[in-house]
Amino acid sequence: MNAPLNQPMPLLELDVLRTFVAIADTGSFSTAASIVFRTPSAVSMQIKKLEETLGRPMFFRDARSVSLTTDGTMLLGYARRLLALNREAVSQFVTPEISGVVRFGSPDDVGERILPLVLKRFAKTHPSIAVDVVIDQSSNLIKRFEEKRLDITLLTCQKDKTPPGSEIVLTEKLVWAGAKGGAAHLQCPLPVSLWEEGCAWRAGAVEGLQTIKRDFRVAYMSAHTAGQRAAILSDLAIAPLPKSFVGDDMVILGEEDGLPPIGDYMLAMMVGAEVDPPVCAVAEHIRATFEMQAETGYFTESAFAHNATAASAA
Repeated sequence: MNAPLNQPMPLLELDVLRTFVAIADTGSFSTAASIVFRTPSAVSMQIKKLEETLGRPMFFRDARSVSLTTDGTMLLGYARRLLALNREAVSQFVTPEISGVVRFGSPDDVGERILPLVLKRFAKTHPSIAVDVVIDQSSNLIKRFEEKRLDITLLTCQKDKTPPGSEIVLTEKLVWAGAKGGAAHLQCPLPVSLWEEGCAWRAGAVEGLQTIKRDFRVAYMSAHTAGQRAAILSDLAIAPLPKSFVGDDMVILGEEDGLPPIGDYMLAMMVGAEVDPPVCAVAEHIRATFEMQAETGYFTESAFAHNATAASAA
């Protein structure tokens, strides 16, 4: 939309952008409504107003799903940056000097690769807050959270199975990973490394293999990413992994290798209903960090340094 030269450009409301991002992340107006604490009808009105303001549709809608248009995808990047910048600006004026202990839960995959970088930056900006971390399976973390033994927890989940009251902080593509130069993907039945029912990475992989009617066997079982890597690098099996987890010693296998697409997995965050300032500080830091990293898809020290101001100030 091009505004007339003699009229000011319209302003985008941050509250509306927050709703827009929630819909984009969850693929559902109703789920997004619960995240932003609004009714589905109010969320629909917000998006209608946004689309009228910009003069473009932001979503494709049908009876079963919601997806971004090309313009919606473009706006998503701007929306994430604007929300992160807002948090940075506000934190410079209203964040008090706080101290305390926060009990934080994380699944193994996040705890191994992402969490150390996140907490390292948080410790620099909030040295008086101690974060006690528990690494466990998502199902056990939910139980600990419900028993109030955790203040915040991250969880891996499928798009249509996000826990009530959770918010999505990351959506990432899952891929088949194999050893570089390996031959496990050529075997029949196909040897795969999977964990038990309930694993967010397992469901899409199994469903995809069953859809194309490819015989497979679970050759390796591990609840930890280190175990998955061992199975892949020894060429004992291939495994579904988030795309950013595939290192230089692995290759991504696809349809040309006789393997089906897997889909996405989601990382959700749950925060207690009654939280104190230290818990709020950790939660805001997590949100800001993932918003700033969403466009790159990678979590490295250099990436964090590039976005240090926004991520650490939240």
